[in-house]
Amino acid sequence: MHGTCASPERLNAQQRSAHIRQVVLARGEELRQRYPILRHQDALGAGILAFALAGMVGSALLYINGHLAGWVCLLLNAFFASLTHELEHDLIHSMYFRKQRVPHNLMMGLVWLARPSTINPWIRRHLHLNHHKVSGSEADMEERAITNGEPWGLARLLMVGDNVMSAFIRLLRAKTWAHKRSILKRTLKVYFPLALLHWGAWYVFLGFHGANAVAYLLGTAIDWSAATLAVMHVIDIAAVVIIGPNVLRTFCLHFISSNMHYYGDIEPGNVIQQTQVLNPWWLWPLQAFCFNFGSSHGIHHFVVKEPFYIRQMTVPVAHQVMREMGVRFNDFGTFGRANRFVREEGVVRV
Repeated sequence: MHGTCASPERLNAQQRSAHIRQVVLARGEELRQRYPILRHQDALGAGILAFALAGMVGSALLYINGHLAGWVCLLLNAFFASLTHELEHDLIHSMYFRKQRVPHNLMMGLVWLARPSTINPWIRRHLHLNHHKVSGSEADMEERAITNGEPWGLARLLMVGDNVMSAFIRLLRAKTWAHKRSILKRTLKVYFPLALLHWGAWYVFLGFHGANAVAYLLGTAIDWSAATLAVMHVIDIAAVVIIGPNVLRTFCLHFISSNMHYYGDIEPGNVIQQTQVLNPWWLWPLQAFCFNFGSSHGIHHFVVKEPFYIRQMTVPVAHQVMREMGVRFNDFGTFGRANRFVREEGVVRV
């Protein structure tokens, strides 16, 4: 299936990467020939977005009208929102309506509205394209922002699922006022306005119900004003239909992504070392809300321009050739190495 290829041991990293790319691209073209609908990329992207948004709105209406349990709505909307993340990622790489700016930017805006916890996608485009250029280095601001390279502990646990908490902890760690001002300015810029509203409402939700819980344990109750209760009624609904789903989705995505990327000691430009495939059975509860990211994202580093649904379809073939060419699978040691490729100082060459 993979065609002729020299023994992997006799190929350098660039040759191995090129072979993976060739095999995966060939598989993608084979799928397009077998299923001609896959050639209608713009229509598929728009259709998936319409499906995801309809799913989020539909489950929200069912919940609000008492026809769906809150926890079911939350899980459904976390899944639908994960589709919009994949679409945003494809849009960043200009895979839909590349030459039609109005529908392209409309899709960008809609996927942002579906995931108000995230940074401005037009700003993220620059960070993500830079991620591909400098993946695994200190200059990879996108992965560093979601804790790639951080040692595991309470700080990383708090940072991995909360974008604003991550920025706040980095602000506390900054040693100079100039650095603190830089972090604050950058945070306000990239998270304005949706993420600031999203995370602000989340903290209000946690604070309100946390205060009520403490009061209950103390045998008393807080006499909230009617206005406060009215505002909290709206926030409680939002917590189920949009805020909670995105908190869950964010944690799942960032946990998987930050641990499948390597950091700090990889060879610049060596795609073999940039990621691993992270797909053990026990991570499936997380994979379900980031659309199988740990299994499929490594393929994207080799073949950048394939949309996410074709990448999912190429997984069996891609995994086989990636394993043959030396890409790591389920390297759980990364959790104890703060995502270094090896524990010792230096670079491992493959």
